[in-house]
Amino acid sequence: MFFPTTHWSLLAQASLGGETQARAALDQLCRRYWAPLNQFIRLRGYTEPEAEDLTQEFLLHLLEHSALRRPDPLRGKFRSFLLGALVKFLATERDRRMTQKRGGQHPHVSLEALPEVGANESSLPDTDVAAFDRAWALAVVRRALEEIERDYASAGKAELFAVLRSFLPGESTPPSYEEAAARAKTSLPAFNSEIHRLRQQFRECVRGEIMATVSAPHEIEEELTHLYRVLMDRGTDFRPAPES
Repeated sequence: MFFPTTHWSLLAQASLGGETQARAALDQLCRRYWAPLNQFIRLRGYTEPEAEDLTQEFLLHLLEHSALRRPDPLRGKFRSFLLGALVKFLATERDRRMTQKRGGQHPHVSLEALPEVGANESSLPDTDVAAFDRAWALAVVRRALEEIERDYASAGKAELFAVLRSFLPGESTPPSYEEAAARAKTSLPAFNSEIHRLRQQFRECVRGEIMATVSAPHEIEEELTHLYRVLMDRGTDFRPAPES
């Protein structure tokens, strides 16, 4: 599974810059990973309110965990660390709840040893990996689309984007080019050019999302390739936008 890696160098710089910058960098990462983490927890059988609470508690522990302030690229991909950490966190939380039901006492969940847990994701069930993978890939695409939509809106082209977006991967079956051009109130050649620019921007935005989360340049293409594979393997109509 290719849940995004943390940009370890960014965290290192933030740590060197002081507590405020370090916490801001970690807080940004947590916001990016909230949706995949929350969805994964819900797939483990927790209710929506329970998942919200557990996601929040897990991320708060991560923010307070001193190991995250000593970034080490040799530790491997952050997505491996994060998934392993979450699985152990949920297992510990489950044990705590069972102990409480039996009337016993159980220490508060601690993430002190979690960095080692995520070092090898091969020990995790394939279904766990696939669930995380899928949620991450959809979140990356969603953020790319939101960025593009904001750009069109700020340029006063929100209505044009509403027509064009049906030609992006993962959207519903688009109308014919002729029909869409008429809706956009433009000529067919001009509309074709707009689609080409939009698809290029989409690819760049997705790539930008990936670049912000890898620790080495060679990982970019690996992550992109896997992102498309994950989305296609899980029965979505998402496909990489073809060159035109």
